[in-house]
Amino acid sequence: MDYQRIYEEMGISPEVIAYSEKILKNLESRFKEIDEIAEINQLKVLQALQKAKVSEAHLLGSTGYGYNDIGRDALEEVYANYFHTEDALVRSQIVCGTHALAIALQGNLRPGDEILSPVGKPYDTLDEVIGIRDSLGSLKEFGVSYKEVALLPDGSFDYEGIKNAISEKTRLVEIQRSKGYSDRKSFSPKEIGDLIRFIKGCKKDLICMVDNCYGEFVCTEEPSDYGADMVVGSLIKNPGGGLAPIGGYIAGSKECIERAAVRLTAPGLGKELGPSLHCNKDFFQGFFLAPTVTASAEKSAIFAASLFESLGYPCHPKADSPRNDIIQEIRMGNGEALLAFCRGIQEASPVDSFVRPEPWDMPGYEDPVVMAAGAFISGSSIELSADAPLREPYSVYFQGGLTFAHGKFGVIKALDNIFKEGLVNIPKE
Repeated sequence: MDYQRIYEEMGISPEVIAYSEKILKNLESRFKEIDEIAEINQLKVLQALQKAKVSEAHLLGSTGYGYNDIGRDALEEVYANYFHTEDALVRSQIVCGTHALAIALQGNLRPGDEILSPVGKPYDTLDEVIGIRDSLGSLKEFGVSYKEVALLPDGSFDYEGIKNAISEKTRLVEIQRSKGYSDRKSFSPKEIGDLIRFIKGCKKDLICMVDNCYGEFVCTEEPSDYGADMVVGSLIKNPGGGLAPIGGYIAGSKECIERAAVRLTAPGLGKELGPSLHCNKDFFQGFFLAPTVTASAEKSAIFAASLFESLGYPCHPKADSPRNDIIQEIRMGNGEALLAFCRGIQEASPVDSFVRPEPWDMPGYEDPVVMAAGAFISGSSIELSADAPLREPYSVYFQGGLTFAHGKFGVIKALDNIFKEGLVNIPKE
């Protein structure tokens, strides 16, 4: 095929091309299932846009205070429509997923309250927000305590432990949908719903907040369909569709959203202020494209798992497992293979393909982290990217790919780098 010739022109070894194509042929039925989910979600997004009566005027933006930004208000209505929540906060002032989570937590907690994580330790960047690691401005500094309940050895919820952990102080339950840098599985909206139902049965007024990063549009339902009081995420991940240049969202009950809004702006101001800075068109269009872009990223992750698992690398989730997010963990086993993989992803990128990724002490992380991403939007992990903390067992976390053609090439390039460094053998036909 012509693209195989171009692959060779771009330096991919013939052995790697042939082996990758063999793996890919077995994924047709799985990819068809993903396309069906994407079609359902595409129609749901379309319904959400039409219900909000989005017009050309909404695509314009505002500066300064952002008073009367009808596009911003319509966008928040679209998010509330899609997530089936009472309200939403979708703002360009939210700089990342961690920031969105911090706003949701800070806005809805008061001194003396306690956070409970019933799924073990949250993602690394929340350590300093909560105060698991001491940090200036953490919730711990403001008298908010934290408690966690580990998952059972089989990866299921420890319902008895959760029940015993809930006390009079417990105010908010933080449920991370995606696995992050842990070895646990990522949870489906229904599994999260079962957990929320149990928690509300123990204490009905608890706020259940779901860190939804990397999970949007992977299933046909969201955690908010199962009773989550807030779902939180980043626009430079799934819901931005690769077009949003910045931003985050919180969708949930009116009370939770208003408390988050006054934390984002100021008491007395809330949702009334906040310019969209001429990002509205990209926010709307990105959300419209998000179901198909997410499907491309999911296909890329499944291809990566199928390819590397066949070569003996432990993968989580496994290639044939159901998926609840776009992240693929591949356990490389040593630092050399991990760095070779990340260099391959960088070299396959449309931007900064000539740059060599190196580990560094990235803000918010305890270990040195290597990040590979030649993205049009800085830090956009819905675009082809890979990152990894340099610690045992040297797992790399691969995600993204605005198109499957690009995601596929990135995975093959990563394998080719490892192959050329003599770190893996490719089985012969």
